[in-house]
Amino acid sequence: MYKNIFDSHAHYTDKAFNDDRRNMLGSLKESGICGVINCGADLESSKEALKLSEEYDYIYFACGIHPEEVEKLPENYLDILRELAQHEKCVAIGEIGLDYYWRQDTKEKQKEVFEKQLLLAEELNLPIIVHDREAHGDTLEILKKHKPQGVLHCFSGSVEMAKEVLKLGMYIGFGGALTFKNARKAIEVAEMLPPNRLLLETDCPYMAPVPMRGKRNDSSLIPFVAEKMGEITGLNPQEVLNIATENTKRLFNV
Repeated sequence: MYKNIFDSHAHYTDKAFNDDRRNMLGSLKESGICGVINCGADLESSKEALKLSEEYDYIYFACGIHPEEVEKLPENYLDILRELAQHEKCVAIGEIGLDYYWRQDTKEKQKEVFEKQLLLAEELNLPIIVHDREAHGDTLEILKKHKPQGVLHCFSGSVEMAKEVLKLGMYIGFGGALTFKNARKAIEVAEMLPPNRLLLETDCPYMAPVPMRGKRNDSSLIPFVAEKMGEITGLNPQEVLNIATENTKRLFNV
């Protein structure tokens, strides 16, 4: 059995866990999970993520506004995030970024909210957790402008983009998508990625790895990603888990 597994990106506040959240979270340590970073996607889920972090010693949280949630924000949303981020178990501003796959119509608003949250992270000396889907050019331009610490989660860019991200000192997160049949680009990035910049994640309840694809994801399935990464890099899967956990602790200061 694998151990020392740190899930750097989860959404345990999602309604997919409503029926068995407490049983699930109560049992994860038995599956070798040593830590989880539970990410907010809007103000409500960020508040709920804070509450979960108070209930479970191994859960930390990030607060932020996801790019799909930028339209109905109260004027004082940054003040609310600032207050949440003062909590001792808040380790990042996230999940923030750009998504032009689902929302082409809010591009300018997305960029505005992303940059404001980047400035908040800078003010609070916190890393960021970045969502980037079909928005590689604008995401990279904004990151180069602000030079934050953080991770591009569920990385879907090219090797060339990954090199630019690494130059900024940022990390790259891989989850279940690395195990999918169409993961050619992700595998190319994994092949060139320095081990000290790798994070492992679930993005649960989404993106379950093969052979569980299509089912609800949770942190206990990360070893399937570590095994795939081991195939790509030649490392033992437990080594992959150990390296990713060390990197997660370093980035998020836990």
